[in-house]
Amino acid sequence: MPHPNSLDFMEIKYYPTIGLEIHAELKTNSKMFCGCKNDPDEKKPNTNICPVCRAHPGAIPVPNKRAMEQVVRVGLAIGGNIADFTEFDRKNYFYPDIPKGYQISQYKYPIVSGGTLAGMTVTRIHLEEDTATSKHDRGDYSLIDFNRAGVPLMELVTDAHTFDSVEVAAKTGGDFGREYQLLLQYIDACDANMEKGEMRVEANISISPDKEKWGTKVEVKNLNSFKSVERAIRYELERMRELYEEGREGEIVQETRGWDEQKGSTFSQRAKERAEDYRYFPDPDIPKFKLSELFDIAQLKAALPELPVGKRARYANEYGIKPEDIEAYVLDHELGLWFEKVCAILKTPEKVKVASNYIVSDFLGLKKTNPAVTMPRPENFAELITLFADGKISSRAAKDILAMIVIEDASPITLAEKHDLIQKNDEGALKEIALKIIAANEQAVASYKGGKENALMSLVGQMMKETKGSANPAIATKLLKELLAQ
Repeated sequence: MPHPNSLDFMEIKYYPTIGLEIHAELKTNSKMFCGCKNDPDEKKPNTNICPVCRAHPGAIPVPNKRAMEQVVRVGLAIGGNIADFTEFDRKNYFYPDIPKGYQISQYKYPIVSGGTLAGMTVTRIHLEEDTATSKHDRGDYSLIDFNRAGVPLMELVTDAHTFDSVEVAAKTGGDFGREYQLLLQYIDACDANMEKGEMRVEANISISPDKEKWGTKVEVKNLNSFKSVERAIRYELERMRELYEEGREGEIVQETRGWDEQKGSTFSQRAKERAEDYRYFPDPDIPKFKLSELFDIAQLKAALPELPVGKRARYANEYGIKPEDIEAYVLDHELGLWFEKVCAILKTPEKVKVASNYIVSDFLGLKKTNPAVTMPRPENFAELITLFADGKISSRAAKDILAMIVIEDASPITLAEKHDLIQKNDEGALKEIALKIIAANEQAVASYKGGKENALMSLVGQMMKETKGSANPAIATKLLKELLAQ
């Protein structure tokens, strides 16, 4: 397969276009149109079910107001327009996991239209019911679990975006999914756990030699990670490009394709339906709604928590820390709150930056390798940073003490004194140690005097070893230079 970083061939450039459809199961106590429990962790099949979610004759759906509110909150968070009028429609199709023969969804009047996120504009966000789950592990027959049937399902559809390269198209698709997942978690609308199927991504993909004209669209399903989203977009664009180059662009048809994670390729599933195939019409059992009568939109907007984009801007403005550090705190909400408590104690920008370096580089490194590691009390960590910033302990000692306070609740100054880690600044005492090191390392001394500056660092290292890391390295270096110059 040709290199995936370009869609150029000879002097012809193919422009990739992508759009995303993302389904997210909302966090509510009950399902979308009945009182059954909404529990994604239920293991026993067909437990949270009733006549409504099993489509028994005469069962009447009653919309979940909290689910509608959650969609409004998501729309406000991305700067979308909240509809005043909305309704639910019947989307007609037959499949065993939807026994009514139709899905209750929204067509003409979605709750949200417009909005932007992570470099992409949003077409709409609407609300529908999830389907049951098909179990295909019994060989020659399948079973249906209705626990998921009727769970509130929010669908976001982005605009189609045309890019100048496949790499930018793929990365934008993955970045949008990650940022949307983070947003849903921040406002507590959805846990968005892709492994549990709480968030499902589909990509609409096409290429065209004409930047102003879209090619034939293919929808790719079964994307269970954002890395898969990026890989599938790259693969499908390359597949289409090769067909164009071979004069076989007619073989690109509007269809639904699956993604095979193991093979790293897409495969044809079925012809893609059009909107008219579903014969949408307003559901006669569900009333129309004026959202301004159901919710105080201004109050919902004011009650939104700080969003990821705002948190990034605030951290950059208030703390002046590196973008990669900021992202660590944005992605881990608990870590971010702990960092802010540390900052409130340290106060000065210089110490805050030092603290952030130790958190992202050293603390997270310890946490990754040792499951017993916990965040130390902000007071202890701030004390550790102050000891280092004030020159009372070395960087090596700070790392050693950090490894202690993430396991036990102890004062860093107490640990530094107990383990003889207070940095030695007494030039008289250090001079005696320097003389001892010079006498014991004749070869390194000769190398330094012969012009090899690196040999000095070897001697400094010996002093640090001799003092168990407690010697002030700047003073040790100065003393060694003075003594070797004599």
